[in-house]
Amino acid sequence: MRSLYRKPFPWYGFVALLLCVLAWTGSWLHLEPFSGYLFFPLWLGYIFFMDALVVMRHGTSLLMRMRWRYVFLFITSSIFWWIFEWFNSAIQNWHYIVDHPYTPFMFIVLASINFSTVLPAVLETTEFLFTFKTRRLELSPYDPGARLPLPSFIILELIGIACFILPWVYPHYCFPLVWFSLTFLLDPLNNYFGRKSVFAHIAAQNWSFMILPFGALFCGFFWEMWNYFSLPKWYYTVPYINFWKVFEMPLLGYLGYLPFALELFALYQFILWLTWQKEDFLLI
Repeated sequence: MRSLYRKPFPWYGFVALLLCVLAWTGSWLHLEPFSGYLFFPLWLGYIFFMDALVVMRHGTSLLMRMRWRYVFLFITSSIFWWIFEWFNSAIQNWHYIVDHPYTPFMFIVLASINFSTVLPAVLETTEFLFTFKTRRLELSPYDPGARLPLPSFIILELIGIACFILPWVYPHYCFPLVWFSLTFLLDPLNNYFGRKSVFAHIAAQNWSFMILPFGALFCGFFWEMWNYFSLPKWYYTVPYINFWKVFEMPLLGYLGYLPFALELFALYQFILWLTWQKEDFLLI
């Protein structure tokens, strides 16, 4: 993955870094009337700064390859996180503290805008981590890999159905299954439809692909750090592990970012299939 064709650091990377620092400062200082609206510019700055780093190190980037389609990542990201908010209505693992009352409409609008940064942040961070690799992937970025055998497909789907249902029936005990359900439900379907899939990478022993979960964990550290002194903010009430907190997140809770990344990948590939888009523009 490491490229011999490095470029100068793009100009927009400096603008993005400045935006990130200003939004971070305003968020932690609770500068009115802006503090309640700084999550999106903070993460937008992060996303474009990471994209600029990838351009400098690799000569190309997700933004350069997608161009106007880059907006698609933000739209789909917002839809993705509302799915997890729906899950949370059952498991009640995270909660929000707001700086002042919002109407339901305004809350949904602001939340949707903020949620739109999740997918591009994880993908950009993953691409940045991939620039440090020296060996090629076992699967080409254009190769979806082999089809899963039918028995494997059925078993994985049944596991996915169980992971989807159990958190609603036994939320206090089965809440971790939320972070596996969509991968087991959607990823085998992606494989069947000829899209890239997590399980095809595993079957090909393409372990380099597993940098993706660490991209989410990298983002997770910044999500939790920037959240800690901000307002609005979130906090956690996670059964059994709600101790040894690093910022608001229990230490063991950070492990959830690893399977979460695979769910994002499965959701992204599934949405691409639904919208008849052949290219995913990813290097994994």
